Amino acid sequence: MRAEAVRLKQLSILSPSWTEFPRSSRAASPATVAMTRSKTFQAYLPNCHRTYSCIHCRAHLANHDELISKSFQGSQGRAYLFNSVVNIGCGPAEERVLLTGLHAVADIYCENCKTTLGWKYEHAFESSQKYKEGKFIIELAHMIKDNGWE
Repeated sequence: MRAEAVRLKQLSILSPSWTEFPRSSRAASPATVAMTRSKTFQAYLPNCHRTYSCIHCRAHLANHDELISKSFQGSQGRAYLFNSVVNIGCGPAEERVLLTGLHAVADIYCENCKTTLGWKYEHAFESSQKYKEGKFIIELAHMIKDNGWE
């Protein structure tokens, strides 16, 4: 096992960026599989629309058309509520008491840089809050406006 780890390290020193080559030109050996990295973004939003991106790595997060509300409060200040987002990972759901009552939420993070961005509403326990279920909160501290905001 140790010899394989040393071999992989030597390969990475000799050829540090396997992502430069198209996937079809690489052999599907275990060493190659261990060294491949995922692409920067899973999804790119169209350049013709105003978008929001991760402030830390500029991965696309949401299209302005998916914005529901700008009047939310996150743990680090103001936050926006979105219908859908891209390039995010989702943690396990847990119950939290928020300003509007008890909710089951799951933290969301940037799939590229792993920064926690906000949360996804999995379940609202009060009937007046049901509209939030399946929606996403992203804190302003973690996003930047891109494309056509002038």
